[in-house]
Amino acid sequence: MTGLDRLKAFAHDDTFHVVVESPRGAAVKLKYDAKLEAMIVSRPLNAGITFPCDWGFVPSTKGPDGDPVDAAIWWDVATFPGVVIPCRALAVVRVDQNAAEGSGRIRNDRILAVPAEARREAHLALTAVPLRVRQEFEQFLLATTALEGKDLRILGWDVAGAALALIRSSVTFSKTLTYSC
Repeated sequence: MTGLDRLKAFAHDDTFHVVVESPRGAAVKLKYDAKLEAMIVSRPLNAGITFPCDWGFVPSTKGPDGDPVDAAIWWDVATFPGVVIPCRALAVVRVDQNAAEGSGRIRNDRILAVPAEARREAHLALTAVPLRVRQEFEQFLLATTALEGKDLRILGWDVAGAALALIRSSVTFSKTLTYSC
């Protein structure tokens, strides 16, 4: 798992990489540790909660919370920690939360993505994601942070272009590892 955080953010113009940390169905949040170059256990999720989709990060990015930009891959299968999936943006969920040091609030938006080569989800766009699914995803985000002191607040949803703009504005590494898909 060497250098997963330094892979290129973008595979092509509007196709970006997502490194899976916690796969769909996992009851524990895994996190890539760049120093160890391995996945580590971040924390168990609250009782009864599992990831509804693969969860990870966009490499070579840094969000306002200091971590890579979070991304959820919306499809009907599970992969494994460390898998790199070229994706396209569906939407971005705008959220803010308590800062780690207790110094106010910070943004910690999440990208909702679909694999670039998805078969069953190829038609999806924000307008095609049913309101009920968006509401359930919001509830998942709230439930996973409920006892963590983050006081997560959902600010709303935005379209794929806003998700891509977030990724582009968050790219940190100018020299990235070569990877092709």
